[in-house]
Amino acid sequence: MIVVRLERRVATPRWIGVAVPVASVFAALVLAGVFFVLTDRPPLTVYSEMFDAAFGDVQGVKNTLVSATPLVFTGLAAAFAMRMGLYNIGGEGQLYAGAIAAAGAALLWTADLSTPIAIAVVFVAGAVGGMAWMLVPALARALLGTSEIVTTLMMVLVADVVLDYLISGSTSYWRDPLTIGFPQGKEIPDAAQFTRWFDARITVALPIAIVTAAIVWFVRNRTSFGYGQDVIGDAPHAARYAGISERRTVLVTLLVSGALAGMAGAAEIGGRIYKLEPSSLRLGLGFTGIVIAALARSNALGVLVAAFFLGGLRNAGQSVQAVADLDLPKSVALMLEGFILLCFLGGQVFSTHRLRIVRREPARRARASAGASS
Repeated sequence: MIVVRLERRVATPRWIGVAVPVASVFAALVLAGVFFVLTDRPPLTVYSEMFDAAFGDVQGVKNTLVSATPLVFTGLAAAFAMRMGLYNIGGEGQLYAGAIAAAGAALLWTADLSTPIAIAVVFVAGAVGGMAWMLVPALARALLGTSEIVTTLMMVLVADVVLDYLISGSTSYWRDPLTIGFPQGKEIPDAAQFTRWFDARITVALPIAIVTAAIVWFVRNRTSFGYGQDVIGDAPHAARYAGISERRTVLVTLLVSGALAGMAGAAEIGGRIYKLEPSSLRLGLGFTGIVIAALARSNALGVLVAAFFLGGLRNAGQSVQAVADLDLPKSVALMLEGFILLCFLGGQVFSTHRLRIVRREPARRARASAGASS
């Protein structure tokens, strides 16, 4: 009789770190393909159209880079915490807070500034806004041991209400008093609007995102703080024995995670929307960052690759709805993101375990053999 069982790995081979994400994406495409077949849509045609829209030509790649830019920040936000065993599920709310802070700082201070300084103000304000929104969950986790999963997610709902209130429910500084009918936010000064490059919507936010990923990688892999994160994540008792402050490390990690998500809000305000606009910010970028961090296995440089892939997926989702023969909504990209995350979580089992096929004799034969030998 052949028995298949899971055995814990003594050591995880390096190739598993690449194989699991790749296999997860492939499995997600297969599962989504079943859905397409059931709805009378040829999967190969759907995937071909999506690939062409995202990566098939120069313009598609440009649009993919635009979509990927804020995803790098939200992916870094989730990954920075996840490497330590912390789960920042509220990147969406921190993005909103960062957008509010960035728009407010741009309106208040950048009208008479040079463009480089204005851009710096927008990004610093966004980081501070995201960090401030993370402060309560970070303190609750560091001092009280409260699950950051619950608190960060709850703060998303609060941020969403605040966002609506500032534009639709009040006469706040962010709201344009000259608009008639549907309320809108004030447009930020020209100095704070990022210049677009290459006849596309690519802005300075893209190289800033890449540099930020490099800095995060360096902090995680080449500093004592990153080493402390690893020790606390793997063996908290050993960290305390070594004199590493768990409370301080947890607090700083979550605050930095919030700042990174807030920078995504700044990138959206300065590079795409130019004003605080709730409907334009509600794209689920913070939640997609969790998928990116998972695919990248919390590696900051891997986040760049995963963000480019999922940015292409989002870009394709917007383009494929224009193909009349397929009649697909743009939410098909969100469906694929969900499939990818589910498949990755399932595939994580094989990072720590392996399948082993064992040939086992039936119990009756085994007893007979034992009797004969005695």
